[in-house]
Amino acid sequence: MTKKAFTAGVRPGGLTTSTEIRILLCYLLQSVGMPLSRAEIENALLSEELVNYFEMAEALGDLCEKGHLALNADNKYTITESGSALAAALKSDVPRSVREAAVNAVISAQVYKRKKAQHHATHEKNKNGYMVHCYIEDLGERVFSLDLYMPDELSAKAVEEKFVSRGDDLFSNILSMMIE
Repeated sequence: MTKKAFTAGVRPGGLTTSTEIRILLCYLLQSVGMPLSRAEIENALLSEELVNYFEMAEALGDLCEKGHLALNADNKYTITESGSALAAALKSDVPRSVREAAVNAVISAQVYKRKKAQHHATHEKNKNGYMVHCYIEDLGERVFSLDLYMPDELSAKAVEEKFVSRGDDLFSNILSMMIE
């Protein structure tokens, strides 16, 4: 029997039954093909407003209890054979747009995490505003660095975030200009 899910924080078109949420969780883990932490799942599904936090937490516990998901030694969720079968058989019960949004959110988060390991940015207050220090490391060496002045902390934080996500584009463009 499918029960209506608590839908606070869920955008129109998001999932409204506990069964849909369970299917989506299995589908997500099957599709990304790697174990995910609870935080990674939460960030993906909640940032897209696809499910309610409490319903998702309950579904994760229930899927583990029923043997469709398992927690590995790193405290990450993995899909079991029965979970894969469930996802394959019932994925069409969850709208395609929701499935795609969930998978894309996880992939985007993983790309950002990988970039954050190489692209670093910090800021510090000086007497007239903020200095943002940005740099890229590769194989333990600093290969690019840039300092920028920003008039306020909000702008400094925005530059930090943008550098983490797009620093490689900046580096590539500057390098191209310098060697052409």
